[in-house]
Amino acid sequence: MIESKDIPPQYDAADTEPAIYDAWRDAGVFTADPDASVRRGGPRAPFTIVIPPPNVTAVLHMGHGLNNTVQDVIVRWRRMAADETLWVPGTDHAGIATQNVIEKQLAREGLSRYDVGREAFVARTKEFVADTGCVILKQLEAIGCSCDWTRTAYTLSPELSRAVREAFVRLWERGLIYKGHRVIHWCPRCMTSLSDEEAEFHDAQGQLYHISYPLRDDPTRRLTVATTRPETMLGDVAVAVNPDDERYRDLIGQYVLLPIVHIPIPVVGDAYTDPTFGTGVVKITPAHDANDFEVGQRHGLPQPVIMTADAVMDEVSDAAGRVPDGIRGLDRDAARERIVALLGAAGRLEKVEAHPHAVRRCYRCETVVEPRLSDQWFVRMAPLAAPALAAHRRGETRVLPERWDAVYVNWLEGIRDWNISRQLWWGHRIPVWYCDACGGEPIVSRTDVESCPTCGGPVRQDDDVLDTWFSSWLWPISTLGWPDETAALEAFYPTDVLVTAPEILFFWVARMIMAGLEFKGRVPFHTVYLTGTVRDAQHRKMSKSLGNGIDPLDVVALYGADALRWTVIAGLGMGADVILDHRDLEKSFATGRNFCTKLWNIGRFLLTNVGDAPAAPLAGFVPSRLTRADRWILARLDMAIAECDGALGPARPDTSGRWAEAERFAGLRLNEYAEAARRFTWDELAAWYLESTKGRMGPERSEGLAADDAQVARAVLTHCFDQALRLLHPIVPCITEALWQRIPGRAPGELLARAPWPTLRTGDAGATDVRVAEFELVRATVDGLRRVRSDYAVPPSTWVDAMVVTGTDTRAVFDEEAALIGRLARARVTVSNAAPTAAGGAAHVVLGRGAELVVPLGGLVDVEKECAKLAKEVAELDKQLGALRGRLANNGFVSRAPAHVVNAERQKERDWSARREQLAGKVATLCGGR
Repeated sequence: MIESKDIPPQYDAADTEPAIYDAWRDAGVFTADPDASVRRGGPRAPFTIVIPPPNVTAVLHMGHGLNNTVQDVIVRWRRMAADETLWVPGTDHAGIATQNVIEKQLAREGLSRYDVGREAFVARTKEFVADTGCVILKQLEAIGCSCDWTRTAYTLSPELSRAVREAFVRLWERGLIYKGHRVIHWCPRCMTSLSDEEAEFHDAQGQLYHISYPLRDDPTRRLTVATTRPETMLGDVAVAVNPDDERYRDLIGQYVLLPIVHIPIPVVGDAYTDPTFGTGVVKITPAHDANDFEVGQRHGLPQPVIMTADAVMDEVSDAAGRVPDGIRGLDRDAARERIVALLGAAGRLEKVEAHPHAVRRCYRCETVVEPRLSDQWFVRMAPLAAPALAAHRRGETRVLPERWDAVYVNWLEGIRDWNISRQLWWGHRIPVWYCDACGGEPIVSRTDVESCPTCGGPVRQDDDVLDTWFSSWLWPISTLGWPDETAALEAFYPTDVLVTAPEILFFWVARMIMAGLEFKGRVPFHTVYLTGTVRDAQHRKMSKSLGNGIDPLDVVALYGADALRWTVIAGLGMGADVILDHRDLEKSFATGRNFCTKLWNIGRFLLTNVGDAPAAPLAGFVPSRLTRADRWILARLDMAIAECDGALGPARPDTSGRWAEAERFAGLRLNEYAEAARRFTWDELAAWYLESTKGRMGPERSEGLAADDAQVARAVLTHCFDQALRLLHPIVPCITEALWQRIPGRAPGELLARAPWPTLRTGDAGATDVRVAEFELVRATVDGLRRVRSDYAVPPSTWVDAMVVTGTDTRAVFDEEAALIGRLARARVTVSNAAPTAAGGAAHVVLGRGAELVVPLGGLVDVEKECAKLAKEVAELDKQLGALRGRLANNGFVSRAPAHVVNAERQKERDWSARREQLAGKVATLCGGR
């Protein structure tokens, strides 16, 4: 036990937080026991969260800080609520990102990956990852994340690699994996294919080139196409028109000449062409456009590839005679300029116009993606999406905030096959082998294949690796031991809440749901909580390239982890972005820093008041021994607990595993939870109850009180502070633990991190307790006195006289509480059944239940001077109101001024009128007939 006298005047986060974190970890607070789960016959309901695994190349940024703080708040809440709670940490091998890092290292040495070879490249990458892979996990410890570090996973570990192979083989056996020759998204910088989700759309200002294609048999006629990518025209194999378009119907089956190279290509009729868009004529380039590929398939058209993998013009495949000298060898941008110039010289460029459009870019390096015909491995997604969609419609999953629900459903309904092969060396190599000797079917195997099972000849493994997301989509099951039926898998699957960012809803979240249903028959989590984005003061997303990021460890070093955590949670509306100024950390994190300072000061003051001896248990006092203030604060505690529980929401769906409609989008309003806990601690416990106990404990104890009343006050105060710290603990775990340890009577080894979550003492939060309502009347009286003091600028050191005029039903309340009212408002309070006549005027405050507060002002203020001041204010305000009302009565102003200006003026008129009424009331009270 740490005694209260040991509380330093200031909280030192730098010294306290690491020591407390080590104590938690040493005590095994974060370690989950599968045998304690009810699914294995244990006593506790399981609650599981899997971390979105950060890249092994990553370092902590504010996006991680926000996302993982949210997870930790939820995890700590459920741990205190007596769930057997598991938070699985881990990292992702990050195929493209990690390979890019190593290739850049090699480039600085004047080498490429091909110079060192695949085996040496992979070995070097493994060595790099071994040095850097756990850095971000250590950084997560610094912000207080309570992960079960004994279960740290890694997507390229042998255990998880086995799960990846198992999934591939099972999908292959079901006919859901196939190798296809199709147009895919290709990054010429990363030199790999990308999925639809990895090729992100970005708005761009481009140009639309209108090019004329002359008919071969009648050069006087031409078809005009419009394209944003004229460099691809060398791969055109047809032009398409809609067969119902009367303008071109007679040309179907004829030929046009491809400009520059003069190759004849047919005019085909296809419903893909929209006759109302542009000229109603579309160039068909099957090897360099996904839609054109489909058209080409329908019409049996050739598929010439006229661009290399690094986006250089060349005759790559079936393109003889298509890329002339002067263009061959140019990159795509230079080729565009050259082709446009040649078209202009030949009279084939009809016009060029500005054209805003969306361009796909690589999600890793932001290079413009090139559609490219290629052999790739795909997963058939429709059969996997259908069960996920059905489960969602049954209420087995929910997406928060609600606005993302329809987005998720729409994506599942329109899902396309997933390109899972990547032309990289770092990652899970595709478990497929080929025998060149007998040329048989590909050999798909869970284990390495040494020789051909058909002819015994040598085999070679597929060169490609799997998309990183193919291992990540197994994360909720592979981290728990799948494909083996382990104790952890039985105890903790399905998991509960997934906290992540909206941008990977399709990359990862939806695919995990499909994988969970496919391989385990159940959705992997019932709730998807999508956080907002951390943005700078200009509302730009924080990023390295913009230089506007914040390193959370800098914040921790300056103000502590709890200050960072409180700042992001208190400002986190459901799905709302968090705005922070990277140029001013003090301003950005003032909310959290000030909160921690205030909480420490409250704790120090409170613990000093209760002393060092353990308080008696609250349950040991009969209700009749509790004062109005005691009953009120206990009722407010119940209200705070209820508000926190309501904001955090139901932890899980009902016993059917489905969310009831009323709870489909309920809970996880973390900012509301934070405010409820803060309000009780600051505004009610510290500002009211603690102040009210000064006359009951210590040197200020009033005469005439029962001998053990001080013990009652100590018991209530200690209990409420204990409960307040429990409510706050999930958000600010370190400072609450440091204060909780100092509450007298704490047993050795007791930790707040595993203390029970507060529960309600009563069912109605004091709503039926008359004495609670009576204390509200006391509070109203103190507030009224403080307001009068403020209105008339009475110095804080000056005591005032006040009278409470009351009826018989509340007389006893005010007689008993007059001393408390006077002490809290620095007033000499008397109670009467009749209002006095106050010379010099008096301030009157209606209190309710027939009671009134009267504060004589004579002697407190210079009445004549105050009346003159008020009269001047009223006159000036009347003049301003007259001008404002005249402006609003002017139809010319109202009709011509912008709506927001008129609305602002009307609001101003309402505010000034209210102020005028307030001043008039003060004049009537203070000045009377003057």
